Amino acid sequence: MRGYFAIGIEGVSKPMNVGSLFRTAHAFGTSFVFTVAADYSRAQGARSDTSDTPGHLPFYAFPDVSSMILPQGCRLVGVELVEGAVELPSFRHPKCAAYVLGPERGTLTDAMIERCEFTVRIPTAFSVNVGIAGAIVLYDRLISLGRFAERAVSPGGPTEPIPEHVFGEPVMGRRAERYRSVPPTDETEPS
Repeated sequence: MRGYFAIGIEGVSKPMNVGSLFRTAHAFGTSFVFTVAADYSRAQGARSDTSDTPGHLPFYAFPDVSSMILPQGCRLVGVELVEGAVELPSFRHPKCAAYVLGPERGTLTDAMIERCEFTVRIPTAFSVNVGIAGAIVLYDRLISLGRFAERAVSPGGPTEPIPEHVFGEPVMGRRAERYRSVPPTDETEPS
């Protein structure tokens, strides 16, 4: 899967659940984890983050929304039960994304929602544990962007293996320049 993702939380109501969120993100292959305006320490989260995510990956503790810095090209996705949010099964995940969740006894602040390029909601009847919500979002990202065999038509697993990836020819010299200067269209044929 190309690109990268990160996950974080704004505010903290239950540090053990943040540790669980970080551990789950680590298992899914996150690039970094973060908190925003949160009273959270690595020692608090270590009780549930048995993989010691901040010991293996970058961990950022931003004091507030305005100080939050993300890599260039990284798109911020809020996960919240708010009106106008895209339902997760209909959301196309960005190649490079940082997902931010709110605390369990609250929601993302207006400043954070305004900062988010996208806001998604998990279609549940009510709010779920922040660790569970993070796992659902990351699993959805994995199945929608990952490379897996097609689902079987009848119950059970796939009947055909994943086809081998086929690499195209290298693009070098004048061909490479042509691709950089001409926007791709259906009529554009490589020479």
